[in-house]
Amino acid sequence: MLLQSFSRAVQLLLSGNREVFFIAFTSLQLSSISILISSLISLPLGVLLGFKDFPGRRVIIIILNTMMSLPTVVIGLLVYSLISRSGPLGGMGLLFSRGAIIIGQTLLSLPIIISLVYGAISRIDRRLPETLTTLGAQPGDIFIMTLKEGKTAILSALLAGFGRVIGEVGISMMLGGNIRWYTRTLTTAITLETSKGEFELALALGLILLVISFVVNLILHWLVKDER
Repeated sequence: MLLQSFSRAVQLLLSGNREVFFIAFTSLQLSSISILISSLISLPLGVLLGFKDFPGRRVIIIILNTMMSLPTVVIGLLVYSLISRSGPLGGMGLLFSRGAIIIGQTLLSLPIIISLVYGAISRIDRRLPETLTTLGAQPGDIFIMTLKEGKTAILSALLAGFGRVIGEVGISMMLGGNIRWYTRTLTTAITLETSKGEFELALALGLILLVISFVVNLILHWLVKDER
């Protein structure tokens, strides 16, 4: 039975089913945009935490580490309370839209990327900024050089964040509504099709998600190996 379902799922993929690949593209698109936005926020904050000592730094690090294990449904609930009709941002019409999913996934990936970038920066010689400053480097130059110094670990952090958001289901379901041809992602589609008894379609979507996860982990493995 399982082999037969697997065979039908592969046939469905090979047939070039339009809806299946639209769902896959939607997941990749939303996850990529979320990680791009998250990286613009996370990289400066991660570098700041890695190199600067300031009051409350340890508390921030503890909070970030705690948020890394926060269930996706909790983040979805928090964002939902903000963008629902009765929420403070209800007038923006974000609920059950792609923008809502991006907001939720960005919040999900932020603590992960910040914490991993902080860990990467912490392993760099703390005298690097001072040395670059004495050589006449500007703050922007110091930031770029710091990123180059820890580029492998930082790229690993971004890929880890991407792997986290593309595999989540709570945020996409609560904030996107699983709307066909609009906000339906791989994980929400798998949940729906499984509940409907469409096991072959759910398995086909699962195979795509598995391939994406494999590629992400393959890149991570290559980066770590290259670093060594």
